[in-house]
Amino acid sequence: MKVAVQQEDLQLLAKTLQEQLLVEVSTAEVFEVKCAVNKDELMILTQHASDVIVDAQLIFAVIEEVLQSLAPRKEQRVQCFLRVFGEQLPYAKCFVALKQTEEWGDREMGRWGDGGVGEDEEAISYSSSSALTYFPSIDETDEEELFDPFADVPNLSASKSGFQVKPVLLGAVLVGIVVLGSGTYFLTRPCVMSECQEIQNAAQLKTKSPQLMRRAKSEKELVAVQQKLAAASVALNVIPSWSPRHQMSEELKVSLSGRSEKINQVVKALQTASLAIQKVQTPASSLEELQARQHLWRQAIAPLEAVSSSSELYGLVQGKLLNYRVRLHAVNQQIATEEKWLKKITAAKAVAVAAEKREATAKSLNDWQKVQSTWLVVVNTLNTIPRTSAGYQDAQKLMVDYKPKLVLARDRATKERLAVKSYQQALSTANQAKVYQQQNQWQAAATYWDQALQTAKQISEDSLYYTQAQSLIEPYSAALKQAQEKVQVVSSFQQTRTDLDKTCINGIRICTFSMDNAGIIVRLTPEYDQIRQNNLANPYSENSDTAVDVTNHLQILREALAVISDNANMSLFLYDSQGQVIYTRTLGG
Repeated sequence: MKVAVQQEDLQLLAKTLQEQLLVEVSTAEVFEVKCAVNKDELMILTQHASDVIVDAQLIFAVIEEVLQSLAPRKEQRVQCFLRVFGEQLPYAKCFVALKQTEEWGDREMGRWGDGGVGEDEEAISYSSSSALTYFPSIDETDEEELFDPFADVPNLSASKSGFQVKPVLLGAVLVGIVVLGSGTYFLTRPCVMSECQEIQNAAQLKTKSPQLMRRAKSEKELVAVQQKLAAASVALNVIPSWSPRHQMSEELKVSLSGRSEKINQVVKALQTASLAIQKVQTPASSLEELQARQHLWRQAIAPLEAVSSSSELYGLVQGKLLNYRVRLHAVNQQIATEEKWLKKITAAKAVAVAAEKREATAKSLNDWQKVQSTWLVVVNTLNTIPRTSAGYQDAQKLMVDYKPKLVLARDRATKERLAVKSYQQALSTANQAKVYQQQNQWQAAATYWDQALQTAKQISEDSLYYTQAQSLIEPYSAALKQAQEKVQVVSSFQQTRTDLDKTCINGIRICTFSMDNAGIIVRLTPEYDQIRQNNLANPYSENSDTAVDVTNHLQILREALAVISDNANMSLFLYDSQGQVIYTRTLGG
């Protein structure tokens, strides 16, 4: 039966075609579609601006695809036109012939809505065929009347005023209302029988989202756009697979999902950067923590660097990238610096091991000086680790262990140095004592032997030179004793000389003396001998008292010399001036 086509049905068809063009043709947002009926024939006019370059074949193919997806109940001829806004005549047209077939039955339609034909209804199927023709020029007179029906058709955005069009058999070309037999069949599933708000919203968001993405200045604004895209994409899921708009919804979902994924990558990068910024607020306690921050910055930067200059997000990304790269560079420098300090700590540990090995085998002052200098290198290296370094605490712990070892090595080296100095000084002093001894300067020799002995005794027992010093003590003690004895002998000789000097002079020089290993040799002077001889020759002279005195004096001289001989423990030999022995006294006699 015939279907009464109302103006809103034609507008719905026009809107459906315009939505499909929006999906299929990149410049479809500048198109306007109008539908009208003239002499029981459906006419479709597509208009665009004069500065838009279009592919007429593509436009007609999209319109034909939509019409073919709608099953007519009878053969139907549709005319399609392309026209520039403001022009009266089209510059291209095509004809679409829809033919009835038996491929789609009423039984299937009955499952789509409560008002459909039942299972007992006759199964009738439909198909379509078309013949597309492109007319680059159209005769103005022939086509002028053809386009009169569009003069009164309002734009899609205009109010739906109610002018009536002539009834026409469109079958299921109009998605809105289909009357079959005696009942009315309504497709009740979303986007099947009526306007599809979900597709309209998704298509509108597809158009607006690039601008929204370009305007976004922060992560929050990007998330808001992403949420809108996700909501629009989810809303399209209500469109069933058998809806004529299902393919359009799938394509819209792919488009929206793609943009949402691009936003999601950028949002994740910005969130990663935010986490890295939070961690930077506190000093890193280890190299591993710095490396973790470095990884975060790289995770944030890599997705942003992948955003091309043609992307709507490029402006936002570039503003963030510079800041993130600067922060990554700072972390890289921190890691490089920290690695330098850690290398110093590692080197200090290695040198400490070498110091311990040297300490275990040290056998000389030079060895202990090397041990000291090695520990000094360790401690000085650890002292260079700054407080700001993550390795500072480790360095301080090592210092607690290594500093005492440096002190011990320094003390031991000092002790060995003093021992060497004392040992060498003992040897040098002993050599000088020998020189004085050779010169019979026994007092000086005794003094130096005593100094050499005391210096050798001062060398510490735990010194490497202790044993060598002990080997000097016995010979140095003997040499000192000998020198002291010699000093006593010399002192005795000196006293003997003094006594002899006093004895040999009594107004005149009575005698002279000398001492050697044989003993004390005393010789009477010729003057004294002459007086003694004169007294002996004239014992009864007037000076007889003098003669007696001279005789007594010689006896006294002999006794005095005997006492001196005893005191000196030396033999005594007394000669007159002629060399004749007057008196002798030997040791023990």
